[in-house]
Amino acid sequence: MERRPFLQKLGILTTSTMTLPFYLFGKMQLPKETKFKFITASDGHFGQPNTDFEKSHQNLIQAINKEKNVDFVVFNGDLIHDEPSLMPEVKKVYDQVQHPYFVTKGNHDRVDEETWNQIWNQPSNFSKIHGDDLGMVLLNCSNPKGDYLCADLDFAKQTLDEFSSLPHVMVFIHISQNDWTRHGVSCQGFMDLIASYPNVRATFHGHDHDVDGVMLYQKKPFLWSGHFGGSWGNPFPSYRVCEIGADGSAATYLKRVSDGVILNGYTL
Repeated sequence: MERRPFLQKLGILTTSTMTLPFYLFGKMQLPKETKFKFITASDGHFGQPNTDFEKSHQNLIQAINKEKNVDFVVFNGDLIHDEPSLMPEVKKVYDQVQHPYFVTKGNHDRVDEETWNQIWNQPSNFSKIHGDDLGMVLLNCSNPKGDYLCADLDFAKQTLDEFSSLPHVMVFIHISQNDWTRHGVSCQGFMDLIASYPNVRATFHGHDHDVDGVMLYQKKPFLWSGHFGGSWGNPFPSYRVCEIGADGSAATYLKRVSDGVILNGYTL
């Protein structure tokens, strides 16, 4: 089966569907003075048979460690490929990152909540305030069977309420909570919840290996980062960088793992 997303809405922007990969780059304005900088990457699929998963992980780690002034990294799901015994092994790899990092659970991360907590020392639904101004919300969207699930709305709402006075909130969830790609799920309650908080600047997804652009819902940006591992998807492994300025401006851009070239960018 060809695993290319069916783009139900023509508004989705991705380098794999654009004639010129720098089309979005011209619309991006980087902050003049960066206050926060973070990286998100997804879908490493550590341990997937017939893939050079060790090399793809080392390539990403080396690229991330070359980045300067990074506040944190989020590995946004599908850390492993189904086999629970791989989870402690991929943690050893992630521990080579020279910046603080956090993880979200994807549909291939088939471990129970207790095991997840023991390995990562954080629950699968997790939140943290960084530097008094930036709220991170990391949400689970699957279970040990690998089902595609909607986020826990009670946890999400409680956290977003607690973060309502912050100037910036970023949400990370592996599976798109809208069916605008073939592998997304329809979770209208989540979409409306995100749209109701003015300080939510962006939501970041993984899961769709061949989607690396942005989609808007009620003017809220939802962004993908392609993939850096696995057996399918865009031909260029990638990761996403986001910078927030001291003046409140923010921009995000996709970088190719192999050489750090910016493939697309978007002003938040």
